[in-house]
Amino acid sequence: MFLRKLPNGLDVLVVEDNSVPLATVMITSKNGSYTETPAFNGLSHLYEHMFFKANKDYKSQEEFMDRVSELGIDFNGSTTFENVDYFFTLPKFNLKDGLKFMNSAIRYPKFDAKEMARENIVVDGEFQRQESSPGYALSEAMDRHLWGDLYSRKNPIGNHNVIRNAVPAQMDSIKNKYYYPNNCLLTVAGDVLHEDVFKQVTAIYGSWKSSDFDPFKKWPIPEIKPLQKIDNFFVVSNLTQVPVLEITWIGPDTRTDIPATYAADVFSYILNQNSSRLSQSLVQSGLALQANIGYLTLSHSGPITLFVVPNPSKISECLAEVKRQIALFDADDYVSNEQIETAKLKLGIRQTEEAEVTTDFVKTLSFWWASASIDYFTTYQENLKKVSRANLQEYVRKYIKNKPYCAGLLVNPQLRSQVPAEFVASK
Repeated sequence: MFLRKLPNGLDVLVVEDNSVPLATVMITSKNGSYTETPAFNGLSHLYEHMFFKANKDYKSQEEFMDRVSELGIDFNGSTTFENVDYFFTLPKFNLKDGLKFMNSAIRYPKFDAKEMARENIVVDGEFQRQESSPGYALSEAMDRHLWGDLYSRKNPIGNHNVIRNAVPAQMDSIKNKYYYPNNCLLTVAGDVLHEDVFKQVTAIYGSWKSSDFDPFKKWPIPEIKPLQKIDNFFVVSNLTQVPVLEITWIGPDTRTDIPATYAADVFSYILNQNSSRLSQSLVQSGLALQANIGYLTLSHSGPITLFVVPNPSKISECLAEVKRQIALFDADDYVSNEQIETAKLKLGIRQTEEAEVTTDFVKTLSFWWASASIDYFTTYQENLKKVSRANLQEYVRKYIKNKPYCAGLLVNPQLRSQVPAEFVASK
């Protein structure tokens, strides 16, 4: 990998991979739901859709798509909590034209009102499809309980009314806050030579004017408030066939506690193995059909989530055992030395495997650039090796054991009578 910063602040990352004669061009903005107030919730995602529409150089959607066909482009985008990505994959001999095409889209979007009215419906339709998922009711309720009045900052899919009624002026507002070179990463990967890429990028993007402000100083991301107490709730949905229990804590982030993020990954990996005490006490015992724990690394308050599918006939017994296991998480014998070393090795291998498919690898790199740094990614395995039992215990004691959490239980109407009293009392 080769990383440079242009004078206008644009980070340019090049990954050389000549295994196939293709090139991928991806541009990433530090945007996403963490920048959204309730009035803009879901509009980073809508902006992503409008990116692939008319702009100054391609006057209509038809012209844009004609150019896509001419260059042999496969394109897509994604919107998450802390970044929005746009990518083109095309034959390597069209790279220069692809860079110019991306330049037109990122710098000169048109936000045509008629096109946007159609896209409002498309984006809201994606939201509705997500709502049809059996687990949506629980995840949505969990986010509202966990994040409180900052719910919009952790909700990339958005709000129906905001999406349906969005207008071009709101797209301009987003562009004028977050779409500057000094808030973006341009990644070029595939069958390319880095020096050639840097020359082409400088020629095409060097005139892109940087902002005279830091958007995160001008519009600071509000800090998530620590939970003050345990918050239990339950949700009834006809869509779920089995009960689902989620317990979520507010975990570390890459701004304030990077070492804990490595410990979180190691701890989660160990507990998610069939040989772990968590799995043996819940799944192997028959109390649960599934039990996993995970941590999402973010620059702002990454959640730690324990996900359990209780045996429908043993919901209360399963919950009691979950609590017992949490109380043991920091015990000296809860994980073995072998499990710790295996986890570090396997996580390192997993990261190496992420580089095997270049078109996917660029998405991994853009995520880490936005939510941590490229250095975080490149030194990940080195820092994993430093994780000790004491680090795991410190992580558990700081973020999980005896700490406030939100616990949500999803059941269907037939299981409503089996909801434990502590969830009913909090309803």
